[in-house]
Amino acid sequence: MCKKDLTAPCGIDCFNCDLFELNLDESKKEMYAKAFNLAVDHVACKGCRVQGGCRLHWQSCETFDCVKERGMEFCFECSDFPCGKLMPCADGAGKYPHNMKLYNLCRMKQIGVEEWAEREAAEIRKKYFKGKFVVGSGPDL
Repeated sequence: MCKKDLTAPCGIDCFNCDLFELNLDESKKEMYAKAFNLAVDHVACKGCRVQGGCRLHWQSCETFDCVKERGMEFCFECSDFPCGKLMPCADGAGKYPHNMKLYNLCRMKQIGVEEWAEREAAEIRKKYFKGKFVVGSGPDL
């Protein structure tokens, strides 16, 4: 499966997620199973496009459903982009990648999904979670 198919319509890079099946070893599966109160064999995610939503919230996803209803692959293809479903929020920002969605989508629109996935996605995620914010220039490692 290509990285485009493993990228959520909202811009999350499922292939870089800790819960993505190829990124999990047995110790991580056990840790997440305990944290989410799940059986170990229910932790691994195949990506939201394959599973119809994200394992992090275990419910239907309004953004996923919206893109599907509009017959698009990504939010950036919509005439309403960016909409309130992509609005950044401080709650959970330290552990969930929700605030990088809009940036990812803009980069995908500008350079293409495959190029973004191969050249930028991992670095964006690393800066998001490990970078230090520098006023006027964004995160720096």
